[in-house]
Formats: sequence, C-alpha cells, structure tokens
Amino acid sequence: MEFGGVFRALRQKAGLTQEEMAVKLNMNQSDISKFENDTKTPDLPTFLRIAQVTQAQEVVVAFLYGMDGLSIIQQLTQLIGG
Repeated sequence: MEFGGVFRALRQKAGLTQEEMAVKLNMNQSDISKFENDTKTPDLPTFLRIAQVTQAQEVVVAFLYGMDGLSIIQQLTQLIGG
C-alpha cells in the first residue's frame, strides 16, 4: 500500500474535506486528490505538515518505519468508527 490510502484515512479521521486540508497545507485541492490517489508524492516538509494538521504524528512515524499501510488504515478505521 502506498501513502495515498493512509493520507486519506488521516484526513478523514481529522474530519477534514480535501478542500479544508488543501487550505491548511497551502495547496490546491487537486494536489490533495493526487496524494490520495498516489499520483503525486508529498515532499518531506509537506509530509511532516500533514502529520501536524491531522495530529497523527505516530501514524506518520509508523509509516516511515515501514509499518504496513493496511494495518495503519485498519487501526484508523477503528478509531473513526469507535
């Protein structure tokens, strides 16, 4: 799994639309869509800003350390639903 699915789950967990996330990251909504669809990869400063905006630094660290993206999304889904 690529970053896109994890990013989408983080954004949703934070309760943000693509447009709201774009404003917080000072980007276009199309950039957010491209990240979520794995057609564009965020640079490191953007990646770190995503962690701050979504208040999910631990997820980003887990992803950087190679934790399976599917496991991350399953955990996020449990948090969103519960």
